[in-house]
Amino acid sequence: MNNRNFPSAGLPLSLVWLVSTVLLCAAFIFAAAPRVDAQGREQEKTQSTAQGQTIPLINTRDSRHYLSIIQRVFDFVQRNYVEEVDPKILYEGAMTGMMNALGDPYTSFLPETEMSSLNHTTQGTFGGVGLYISKPIGERADGKPPYVEVASPIEDTPGWRAGINPGDLIISIDGEPTDVLSMDDVLARLRGEPGVELKLLIRRGANLEFTVALKRAIIEVPTTKAAMIDDIGYLKLLTFTPMTVDRARDALKDFEGKKYKSLIIDLRNNYGGLLNAAVGISDLFLDGGVVVSTKSRLASENNVFNARSRNTIPKEIPIVVLINRGSASASEIVAGALKDRGRAYLVGEKSYGKGSVQQVYPLDENRSGFKITTARYYTPSDVNIDKIGIPPDREVKFPEFSAEDSEKLNSLIQSNKIPAFVEANPQAAAAQVDTFARQLQGEYKLDLSLVRRLVKNELNRTSLAPVYDLEYDVQLQEAVNILRGGNYTNLMKTAKTLKTLQEESDRADQTLAS
Repeated sequence: MNNRNFPSAGLPLSLVWLVSTVLLCAAFIFAAAPRVDAQGREQEKTQSTAQGQTIPLINTRDSRHYLSIIQRVFDFVQRNYVEEVDPKILYEGAMTGMMNALGDPYTSFLPETEMSSLNHTTQGTFGGVGLYISKPIGERADGKPPYVEVASPIEDTPGWRAGINPGDLIISIDGEPTDVLSMDDVLARLRGEPGVELKLLIRRGANLEFTVALKRAIIEVPTTKAAMIDDIGYLKLLTFTPMTVDRARDALKDFEGKKYKSLIIDLRNNYGGLLNAAVGISDLFLDGGVVVSTKSRLASENNVFNARSRNTIPKEIPIVVLINRGSASASEIVAGALKDRGRAYLVGEKSYGKGSVQQVYPLDENRSGFKITTARYYTPSDVNIDKIGIPPDREVKFPEFSAEDSEKLNSLIQSNKIPAFVEANPQAAAAQVDTFARQLQGEYKLDLSLVRRLVKNELNRTSLAPVYDLEYDVQLQEAVNILRGGNYTNLMKTAKTLKTLQEESDRADQTLAS
């Protein structure tokens, strides 16, 4: 996303590219980044701003006509409404309606509260619960209430430690239903003074519903985690900030010192971040060539981003990339680049499917603003994955709950037995956890590994979570098996680019249609 200046605002232009994903409940996270200058010149009719930038010049008869109507209605309401009207309310309402009319979930008006959050969070910390969320505009197409949906939790934050997962719905906050709240209202309730307790009613799937109590904390968004799995380097990228490339390079150097033979890059639940950080990460593994391109009706937004002709990681190091439905935007750029360039094998679930680029324009002396989609990005094989996602080369899903299991699990959660056990045994040893899990398994007739995981998750709420959990993480297990199985080279030969997969899908659709 770019943070640019709206022509009438008279503010300096900051060319900072961010690839945004979904709104976050704790706050918007827009990290400061090295500048990436837009390439190319406007090919259509433009006008210059005071800062020497150009914008499309739209001055048609229809535009003037509708602007005149809006101005007349604005004035009429102020003069004739039964009560005195604050012009700011009319301004924000008109701006919100105009952006929402585009039907783009990533284009929106940013009132003062959100612009303030943007400015505060660039300092690196904020008070919140650590959840990235989205919320439908108006009624959902399927007729269901437009509750807040969790896109992904930030690791080692209150939301993550409470066990909230991507795809969970937040039904209410402190008893107040979220379907009737605006995104501003939701953010105002979830952000704020650290230490304040909130109660969220969570719905998971069709049948499971439970209440989570969590306290706001100072959220410092981490960027990487790294560890060795025997001779496999495990690098988890949590988000893409100005520090991500340096932190990843440090981890890779550490792996090299420990004689790693292969690499797992974990992009699961990575909501995105800086475009140039995604390019920089891809650059570590690619020897020149295209990483990603952006395309727009504006010539200045058409860019091709290339890797340098020297990669950091030797070509002979096998790489597996983990993705899931929480992998979005900048993480999809990395996954798409490494897949299309034949550099990595993808394991997990189809990614989120966010393939567009936004810019932020300040307004009204930077008190408010708006963000608007200005381009779409394309993988090296020239595919846009917006609303489609990136399919893994090998799909691996976590077990889903049946209606009966959901009822049993709901009963276990409502019993509060696991939190009570952890409170009484905060340093419980593995044998003690196993004994307790077997007791619950016998009582509730649930899978033993699931019960063990619930107990360990509760224990992790009050301690630093492990970098990985090979015992329960079936997707990570599969990645390790692929790298250890000796068949990686053959698997890479059968992997297809996104362009090939798209063409095969189109042919299949045509066959069905005929």
